[in-house]
Amino acid sequence: MTENEISNIIIGLAIDVHKKLGPGLLENVYKECLFYKIKQRGLLVEKEKALPLVFEEVQLDCGYRIDLLVENKFLIEIKSVESLTVNHLTQTLTYLRLGNFKLGLLINFSESLLKNGIRRVANNL
Repeated sequence: MTENEISNIIIGLAIDVHKKLGPGLLENVYKECLFYKIKQRGLLVEKEKALPLVFEEVQLDCGYRIDLLVENKFLIEIKSVESLTVNHLTQTLTYLRLGNFKLGLLINFSESLLKNGIRRVANNL
């Protein structure tokens, strides 16, 4: 399954979660529900996946964690904030680079219309 195919599935599942719960809940609630929906769909998904940082051949455990990682190649960063900022986008792109992943989604569940809170983020390897 390609990253684009995974992306389309995840967007549909996220919209389903958002329709059922609405905006205004804590980030962790959306993460748990989306994790459940992805597992239910039969995809391999990891929650709070540790992401080590390699600096000059030294691996550092800096406490970075990916919200959700699907099929060992697709990153999902979940937010529940008033609006996404450049820092949120930068964080997601940095996680993609550190993990050597091609594509991910930054999803802000606080939007009243979820499609306004979804950003596809690509790593130009």
